[in-house]
Amino acid sequence: MKKLFFILLLVPATLAFAAAPSTYYDSAEGQTEDNLRYALQSIIDGHTDVGYNGLYNVYKTSDNTASGKVWDMYSTCNFSHGNTCGGNYSAVCDCYNREHSVPQSWFGKASPMVSDAFHVYPTDGKVNNQRGNLQFGECANGTSLGANALGKAGQSTFPGYTSLTVFEPHDDYKGDFARTYFYMATRYADVCGGWGNAFNAVASNSGLSKYSIALFLKWHRADPVSQKEITRNDAVYAKQHNRNPFIDYPMLAEFIWGTQKGQAWYKTSTPIDQVEMQWLSVSPNPAVDYLLVSADGVDQMNYQLVDLSGKMLQSGRVNAGDQISVTDLSNGIYLLKVEAGAKTTVQKVVVNR
Repeated sequence: MKKLFFILLLVPATLAFAAAPSTYYDSAEGQTEDNLRYALQSIIDGHTDVGYNGLYNVYKTSDNTASGKVWDMYSTCNFSHGNTCGGNYSAVCDCYNREHSVPQSWFGKASPMVSDAFHVYPTDGKVNNQRGNLQFGECANGTSLGANALGKAGQSTFPGYTSLTVFEPHDDYKGDFARTYFYMATRYADVCGGWGNAFNAVASNSGLSKYSIALFLKWHRADPVSQKEITRNDAVYAKQHNRNPFIDYPMLAEFIWGTQKGQAWYKTSTPIDQVEMQWLSVSPNPAVDYLLVSADGVDQMNYQLVDLSGKMLQSGRVNAGDQISVTDLSNGIYLLKVEAGAKTTVQKVVVNR
């Protein structure tokens, strides 16, 4: 379903909200592992609390389909904004309410967690009730509530963690929830260790339990950032005045919990590359049909375009002044790797038709 709405949602949504300022994450550059997580916390904490009732107003822009309906990750229902439950539902598609992806019982219903829009989503009331306060996980033989429901509940079949009863969201949204938990373990880095369940800073010194790290890194890699998440990140930013770093820079998860642990994180490249390639120019960005890459004193360059999961989509060699076609790429965010002689750099580019 995420892919179905992708193009339809893009045009009206991306024009409505501002992305992060170019210097927003500067203070986190050069940090590693848990120091990086705490550096990010210092950037995104102290956000504006919209209040629990204010969440429904946030959803009108953060969780809005192209047809103006509620974007629900727990069902395929067609809810109008305002068709809220108030606790009254008997079947899937009756109404929607507010789902704490990190159950509020875990943190004692405390503020500002209880009304943080980055983890409280609009969802079908019946499916929300099925999930309850179960941990997220995988359950091959779980029970679904019917054709309109997304997700299922049952005994965990995730390798090494089969003693849990869990709720498994739909494949299209597993990455969304993984990045939500990465955000929560970072925004609340100083307190989440006491929440238990999916969070356990004492055991792993990373804000998340070992089970959560393994599960959510798997989902994060398999379901890359979508335009839905980008739009939602910008919309929540407009209300709360903070962002989810793992949507803006998905590789952050690898530097804190994954394959890049121990390495310093930089927004675009290594410090050496930043100095050597500071004269590189990529335009237009956002791109519609092509990219033009130029660098002072360089006649030929090799390039690769990869998606946010690391999959290489196209590559080639270009002369100065040549255009790189992006007409075969869907709208979204990509990484452009450019090599000129012994110098290499990576830049984020956006395709937006």
